[in-house]
Amino acid sequence: MTLLEKFNADGFCVLDGFLSSTEVDELRAECNQLIKNMPAESDRTIFSTVGSETKQNKEKYFMDSADKISYFFEEGALDEKGALKVAPEVSLNKIGHALHVLNPVFKKYTFNERVKEACFQLGFKEPAIAQSMYIFKNKQIGGEVTPHQDASYLFTDPLKVVGLWIALDDATVENGCLQFIRGSHKGGVHRRYIRNPDKSSPELMIYDKPAPIYPKNHFEHIPVSKGSCILIDGKVVHASEPNKSTKSRPIYTFHVIETKDTKYSELNWLQPPSDNPFMKLYRN
Repeated sequence: MTLLEKFNADGFCVLDGFLSSTEVDELRAECNQLIKNMPAESDRTIFSTVGSETKQNKEKYFMDSADKISYFFEEGALDEKGALKVAPEVSLNKIGHALHVLNPVFKKYTFNERVKEACFQLGFKEPAIAQSMYIFKNKQIGGEVTPHQDASYLFTDPLKVVGLWIALDDATVENGCLQFIRGSHKGGVHRRYIRNPDKSSPELMIYDKPAPIYPKNHFEHIPVSKGSCILIDGKVVHASEPNKSTKSRPIYTFHVIETKDTKYSELNWLQPPSDNPFMKLYRN
């Protein structure tokens, strides 16, 4: 069975040994440098504003992150003044969404020939990288990722969105590896997270439908080793449990969209600046 056949059948595909241990260690070391350069307290207060502005401030920071390296903290990591309540190395949930553009190390691995070959085999004609994230899933505190489809957040017409999820350490059942409903990508997009068309509302983003309920026994754990990459169809339902183990589960992930004869939805939360469009994969 070819990569494309397996991907089309299941909605995901595991590529073992996608990055070497040395390459993974380089990404992790670069992330440690990013942690050392995280925003000062005065710039972190938007995450912890007390009162009605909290949600809108967080939404605006999120929506404005397409061309920046932005820091997203774990719930409860900051006090009301933006000061850290925990050690810096365990304070972050993720860093994104333009690592692949602004950081030379992450850019090198996002635009390498292995990524290009995988996307070519999946049938991309003019792929572009929409966003990138380093997700920490820290030991004992890494939060649950509820069941979702990536296409709820990144939508194109016609729809062609694929995530590349690279394990930067062993991802196990104990530390929160991905879970999939195999074949669920064949059921379409169940709901979308969109910019609120009601400009008078304080909510900048909304879901257009209630959250679907997915039976827990439909999910299958997919543990992978350090350096493995999981290709994820934008429509496949996946999730991960909280990390209550003593071992962190860091990953680097980014999303590829088709741009040839394809419209990127103007309702998506992520919108590139008009003078800085998404970077094309095959041209870099």
